[in-house]
Amino acid sequence: MNDKIAAYAHPEVLVDTDWLAAHLEDPSVRVIESNEDILLYDTGHIPGAVHIDWRRDLNDATIRDYVDEDGFAVLCSRHGITPDTNVVFYGDKSNWWACYAFWVFQLFGHDQARVLDGGRAKWEVEGRTMTREKPAYAPSDYPRPARRRDDEIRAFQDQTLAHMRAGGPMVDVRSPGEFSGEITHMPEYPQEGVLRGGHIPGAVSCPWARAAQEDGTFKPVEQLRGIYQGELGLGEDDDIIAYCRIGERSSHTWFVLKYLLGYNRVRNYDGSWTEWGNMVRTPIERTAG
Repeated sequence: MNDKIAAYAHPEVLVDTDWLAAHLEDPSVRVIESNEDILLYDTGHIPGAVHIDWRRDLNDATIRDYVDEDGFAVLCSRHGITPDTNVVFYGDKSNWWACYAFWVFQLFGHDQARVLDGGRAKWEVEGRTMTREKPAYAPSDYPRPARRRDDEIRAFQDQTLAHMRAGGPMVDVRSPGEFSGEITHMPEYPQEGVLRGGHIPGAVSCPWARAAQEDGTFKPVEQLRGIYQGELGLGEDDDIIAYCRIGERSSHTWFVLKYLLGYNRVRNYDGSWTEWGNMVRTPIERTAG
């Protein structure tokens, strides 16, 4: 463990590329790639890594929700994962979707989980081995989780509305243009799926990428404290809700606040702006002309 990782509140949930390279043959470790670009895995991936597609594997095919407890058990069993398997997530976009997949695994109580600092980009730039060979693991018999932890790490629309009315702290991690209401999606992406732009009244803007360095790794703990404590004024015991458009960018911020800074109560509003911006009579604030 390097000194930067050791300084975080929960360094056990983050590994560097040296650690992962040394554990690629460890049968107790399962490496999982999860990307925004779902075709990227097939072009080359870390040896032994399996692919989890956030749409196909983590989300229900009909309703807007995640797979149920049985579906999660089937997913893990298919990849030879047991409750004791240490799953290590990595991906593109500075680990957007890796953090999202990590968050979903926490939703089902799989606590043996880590994130590769720097993700796919850092592994590649260091010239480490990539392969197109897809691993084949013997299926496991992952037990059905007793419950999902929706009440602990997830916020729903009605809870977020009550939180807003109570003046609770909220972090909008989208781009400044999305926050202002000038656009309804990330810059250079299709503007689709949302009828109204703006932000939740009372939310503060702090784009998720401020937590990442140019190489995709997380910023050192003191720099993160300067942003979230110094600039935003968030306290470790505050009840905080983070949101974006569909919950993936806010999963990254949730990870930073909960694990790297050690905040005690952080929830991800995964319905985010796609839900909030389409709800009839839901309060919206705009700063765009």
